[in-house]
Amino acid sequence: MPCSNKKIPSAINCRKIVMEEDWLRYGVTARRKRNQKRLGDLHALRKKRKEMRGATGGVKMRATEGDLSGRMVAVAESVTKSYGDRAVVRDFSTRILRGDRVGIVGPNGAGKTTLLNLLTGVLEPDAGSVAIGTNLAKVTMDQRRDVLDPSLTLTQTLTGGAGDNVVVGGQTRHVIGYMKDFLFAPEQANTPVGVLSGGERARLTLAMAFAKPSNLLVLDEPTNDLDLETLELLQELLADYPGTVLLVSHDRDFIDRVVTSVIATEGDGRWIEYAGGYTDMLSQRGPVKVATATQSRQKTEAKAAPRVGGKRMTFKDRHALETLPARIEQLEAEVARLTRALEDPDLYGRDPSRFAAAGTALEAARTALTAAEQQWLELEMRREELEG
Repeated sequence: MPCSNKKIPSAINCRKIVMEEDWLRYGVTARRKRNQKRLGDLHALRKKRKEMRGATGGVKMRATEGDLSGRMVAVAESVTKSYGDRAVVRDFSTRILRGDRVGIVGPNGAGKTTLLNLLTGVLEPDAGSVAIGTNLAKVTMDQRRDVLDPSLTLTQTLTGGAGDNVVVGGQTRHVIGYMKDFLFAPEQANTPVGVLSGGERARLTLAMAFAKPSNLLVLDEPTNDLDLETLELLQELLADYPGTVLLVSHDRDFIDRVVTSVIATEGDGRWIEYAGGYTDMLSQRGPVKVATATQSRQKTEAKAAPRVGGKRMTFKDRHALETLPARIEQLEAEVARLTRALEDPDLYGRDPSRFAAAGTALEAARTALTAAEQQWLELEMRREELEG
């Protein structure tokens, strides 16, 4: 085994080698073929979703009891939800089938989580109706990862403190084998959760979620703070997941890779569903038709000086749109650097104050990265809408 080589300077190098071996265990050719099949399956699901929408677009979407106990997950009809005088969701209808993978996109404050909670029955609409399918086993995962107890070990977390086995998909598996599926090394079995890096905590949360029996997976910003390996792992897990997925995310590439349809905000509480991924949504929106010369002139002026929130973009906004990508890349590098530092298994025992400082700095970098990504997304989405 490579990790028995005494020339390896530290446990972190050992873990990295184990992760790379596990990631490549099926070989490049096999992995490429598997991913091609998954891509083909995703395109087939998107085509089916588009055909279904075309067949029901002009029809009231009332679900029968048989539908809801069979292939229907949720049917929303003319749903409205307001907070005070502000309508977050206005007259929205959709039908979600078993096996659908639906992404919800929009800037902060648009109401993505509110819409998600309406579609899963967590919130009641002010008007309209949401019929939830029967026999649903829902598992929810959000970016907070509050389910993790820092005092427990990986084994205790995954097994509930009972033995060395975990039940996955109705089958009993040894916890070490299941850990390896999520890129953990066997020697980490008794590692306390409190000393795991951010990426490792994310993978542990995924392992817990996918160990639970479910046919509906609800993911609210699951890609925040994920390293590349964990992001690719999540994509593979979702590709193999047989149930329905409802996803809120600001990661355009991730949405393109996993969803069959996108529900996007159009402003003022209006939401529209598009078949396909994020890129498909942008192409389906198409250019805005102009009816008069005055409107044409206004559109030209808007393209020359985009507006955000009903106001012209200031020089500061335009500068931010141009410079944020570099800032995001810089913050991503900082998060990666701090994550690597915290992956040192001896750091806490050797220098507790440095460990604490690195943890605080990592949280600050993650917060800044999320804010930068969201700011860029809001500016870019508005620019696309105006230039469309």
